Amino acid sequence: VQLQASGGGLVQAGGSLRLSCVVSGFSVGVMAWYRRSPGKRRELVAQITRGGKTNYVDAVKGRFFISRDNTKRTMFLQMNSLKEEDTAVYYCNAERRANGEWYDYWGKGTLVTVSS
Repeated sequence: VQLQASGGGLVQAGGSLRLSCVVSGFSVGVMAWYRRSPGKRRELVAQITRGGKTNYVDAVKGRFFISRDNTKRTMFLQMNSLKEEDTAVYYCNAERRANGEWYDYWGKGTLVTVSS
């Protein structure tokens, strides 16, 4: 399984960006977006099950929206009302269970920079 994230860039505060993560290889279960801001630990931003159940960190509730298209094996993160503190490298993550084992996959990050 490989994950390819894209969509990062430079945006002014208050603006929007949409991140995408394409999965190649086997199908996966729960998918998620994480981020790592300068000087901080990586944190979970949002996650989504195959059935579409979502969960968000409090800091992004009401501004970020996670979705996925299982037929296209793609996950999205719509980020609205961006703040400077959203500046981070964003990583997509996916889980897969096979033969009784759990596997965890990560894509290379995509940088989001929010300017004032």
